[in-house]
Amino acid sequence: MSDRIPFRVKPMLATLVAKAFHEAGWVYEEKYDGYRILAYKEGSRVTLVSRNGRDRSGWFSGIAAAIAGLPYATVLLDGEAAAFDAHGVSRFQLLQNLAVEPSYAAFDCLYRKGCDLRAKSLAERREALEEAVGRNTSKRQGIFPSARLAADGLEAFQLARKKGYEGIVAKNAAAGYIEGRSREWLKVKAHREDEFVIVGYTAPAGEREYFGALLLAAYDGRQLRYVGKVGTGFDRKALAGLYGVFEPLRRTGPTVANPPAETGVTYLAPRLVAQIAYEEITSDRKLRQPVFLGLRDDRRPRDVTFPEAQ
Repeated sequence: MSDRIPFRVKPMLATLVAKAFHEAGWVYEEKYDGYRILAYKEGSRVTLVSRNGRDRSGWFSGIAAAIAGLPYATVLLDGEAAAFDAHGVSRFQLLQNLAVEPSYAAFDCLYRKGCDLRAKSLAERREALEEAVGRNTSKRQGIFPSARLAADGLEAFQLARKKGYEGIVAKNAAAGYIEGRSREWLKVKAHREDEFVIVGYTAPAGEREYFGALLLAAYDGRQLRYVGKVGTGFDRKALAGLYGVFEPLRRTGPTVANPPAETGVTYLAPRLVAQIAYEEITSDRKLRQPVFLGLRDDRRPRDVTFPEAQ
């Protein structure tokens, strides 16, 4: 039997819905706040691939080592690389800063022991996953199967809110693995956190160095539209690091269709994507109480749309 997996996949993506629900034949899993990773184990070689095709094997070397120890010559897993706080809640900032050793929450098995499982039901693939990685749900080990919450979707969502999770992912247990966006997987957020494009920054004030706040935007159809600015979530190191990245991206004029009416703004080419937590989106489509969590390089700016349109 060859140690080569004969295909490469693009991840199956969940569709965002506004409200929690319960549907017979569906399962409800914890939604993790990290990096989506496809893990290929081919003999002694492990390759970790982000959702935009970047090799993350070196970045997540501990996860790669854990997958290398699985008892199969060939296996392909889908999951999330995440870092967890003391309460077992995944935090993107911890992962961004590598403040905690990340773990791999595996939620699908697409290939094992020479067999392509993509056409099998999720229920069958889950059995294969648990046989491959075990059933230990400790989030502190290198790899573990994703947490199933309550059997009822409404109860699962309330549990996610109580524990402070990002949300839940509801999955049709009878569905095969479908590359790209699908309604066989639906995600419901327990708190608001999304990606936005950085399109500029304001001048610093007081004792602040480098810049004051970041201007954020998202695509509305073909137009890039301003959605507000974020001035919290930075320490001095983050301010300095971001300011250095901005240097080659500066532009003389706005790159958004609806620039803010204020002076002292430096505009940037829309090349960087930020992870932002926020309270809500107001009626005029602006972010309320946003907090910067970190940069993402696994998302194309052109794919960042208004959250309610995703």
